[in-house]
Amino acid sequence: MDVKSMVESYRGELLSRLGSLVAINSAEGTPLADAPFGEGPRNVLHAALKMLEDDGFKTVNLDNMIGYAEMGEGDQLIGIIGHLDVVPANKEDGWNTDPFVMTEKDGILYGRGVADDKGAVVASMIAMKIIRDMQIPLNKRIRLIMGTNEETGSRGLHHYVEVEGNVDYGFTPDGDFPGIHGEKGMVGAEYISKKTGIRDIEGGTARNVVCRKCTALIDKCSFSKKRLEDYFNNNNLDYEITPEEDGDRITVYGIAAHASMPELGRNAISYLLTGLKESGFQDPFVDFYCSHFGLNTDGTGIGLKCSDEYGALTLNNGMIKMEDGVIKGSIDIRFPVTMTDKQILRMCQDNLEDEGGVIRIIHSHDPLFYPVDSPLVGLLLEAYQEVTGDYETQPMTIGGGTYAKGIDNTIAFGCAFPGNDYHIHDANEWVPVDELLRQTEIYVAAIQKLLNA
Repeated sequence: MDVKSMVESYRGELLSRLGSLVAINSAEGTPLADAPFGEGPRNVLHAALKMLEDDGFKTVNLDNMIGYAEMGEGDQLIGIIGHLDVVPANKEDGWNTDPFVMTEKDGILYGRGVADDKGAVVASMIAMKIIRDMQIPLNKRIRLIMGTNEETGSRGLHHYVEVEGNVDYGFTPDGDFPGIHGEKGMVGAEYISKKTGIRDIEGGTARNVVCRKCTALIDKCSFSKKRLEDYFNNNNLDYEITPEEDGDRITVYGIAAHASMPELGRNAISYLLTGLKESGFQDPFVDFYCSHFGLNTDGTGIGLKCSDEYGALTLNNGMIKMEDGVIKGSIDIRFPVTMTDKQILRMCQDNLEDEGGVIRIIHSHDPLFYPVDSPLVGLLLEAYQEVTGDYETQPMTIGGGTYAKGIDNTIAFGCAFPGNDYHIHDANEWVPVDELLRQTEIYVAAIQKLLNA
């Protein structure tokens, strides 16, 4: 039986496993003594490890933060590094189905995590089983590593590296085919303001997602309702202005997108605040926001507009909230792969504060970059080409950050095929069943290439 037929024979098992994992809401929750990232991430890790233990693989759980399954022998280690956590999802955010009930329609699966990254983890499980079925001599150990907080900081992977070390050859199926040889650097920041007449404001679900919905409570008669409505209508925005006892409640609906490509979304925070300014609302924080960010996603307002041959800097404001009269918001910056975080911090250091607010840098990370002709990139590219017959699409650089930044000798490889938008981090996340099977076939080929390296 050839590999494609072997993969097809596992179709039912793949779907069953993925459905079970999607049913567990594994967005980060309240930390507990035995659940560092909350009950959901812990429970999904237990479920995945149980599947692999039942398959007969050696499994290890590292403090309910991250775990792995292993087969083979030898000093060298091949790592497949995926994640089981997801970004939050709610039916009212525009989902046509329950995000935590995997639904198949016309050969397409819908549900939170079917593409990012539970589908790829299950495809990797099946790939390991097929490698074993093929009775290939294993001169290296093969380890499927599964983290539970990739979306919120990758602390689990850091813990893994501290305990287990790095891998000799690795890929994380959490990017694009035919491979990602560069990932932009990242800066995480927040803005803070006490100088505002806004009574309340809240929007966004995660710092690395373009805000889809933002609502604010504003004093009556402090802005022109007509000018605000004109602004929203001229920008083709859905909105609501609802009178309340202590002000007008303004709600704006945008379009969510991943923070690595904020230009593909429409940020509800930005449209609400720029709309208020256009309506005549006089406010230090609104002025601060509009001058430092506005509708731009390229960092212009804080002196960060820049690019290299692989791409431009992007900036996203993911969340905003008021507590005790203080507005706080999150900033996600992705900068070019040939630059350093020190360069970026120098560029913006004189543009982080005025009377209306202040921007604070929380963390920064340098980019990841492998030359296209490096052995790891080349071997994985060969695996993709041999399975798909696609010799035109080449490895790329991206704005997204993957586990590859946190562990040596690793690049992102799959799971997204060229030309598809799977709505990851958005409503109605989807993936075709046939693509999951094709992923599995590619991962089998990739493991074989790395075994022979």
